[in-house]
Amino acid sequence: MAGKTILIVDDEAPIREMIAVALEMAGYECLEAENAQQAHASIIDSKPDLILLDWMLPGTTGIELARRLKRDDMTADIPIIMLTAKGEEDNKIQGLEVGADDYITKPFSPRELVARLKAVLRRAGPADSEAPIEVSGLHLDPVSHRVTIDDRPAEMGPTEYRLLQFFMTHQERAYTRGQLLDQVWGGNVYVEERTVDVHIRRLRKALGSNYEHLVQTVRGTGYRFSTKA
Repeated sequence: MAGKTILIVDDEAPIREMIAVALEMAGYECLEAENAQQAHASIIDSKPDLILLDWMLPGTTGIELARRLKRDDMTADIPIIMLTAKGEEDNKIQGLEVGADDYITKPFSPRELVARLKAVLRRAGPADSEAPIEVSGLHLDPVSHRVTIDDRPAEMGPTEYRLLQFFMTHQERAYTRGQLLDQVWGGNVYVEERTVDVHIRRLRKALGSNYEHLVQTVRGTGYRFSTKA
């Protein structure tokens, strides 16, 4: 991930500076913009690898800019993480509906931001799609299609494997059953939403008592994969 260019779009200079310091320490190149107009010019000139975009910008809002970028073939493939002080679920959903790849709610720690940014870049970059993924003692290797738990092979079916791979590359975000069906089973396959629950139970069983807690039930929404209690 080192050497990737990140565009930070926020009208508050101290926040831009805090983010830039954290990202540069992690090996990223940073560009900054304080409004949508500056951001758009920078995107056209430099085509960054990822955009950190504040929801509330003066003039053209971040959500409007995200919508515009995702409609343009020249910029549609640039990943966007929305930065927002709005914690309400409908605002987050609105951000994702316009094409944002993730959202992070202020205040956030630089460490969390870097972790989320790495996850989005990993999903966006085909060259990294075959890189092994590890969480604690849980190891998934996309090349060999194997999962090991504390260095021992884990037995799981193909659907549970795909579900685990999706979760491990999309950590700390809640997904509805419908979203999981689209992402793991495919949007053109008709499967009852409750089928997801069956495979979640099987996945937890395969992970065993030490790791089943990573697959968390989010009441009223669906599921998320998280290392946090």
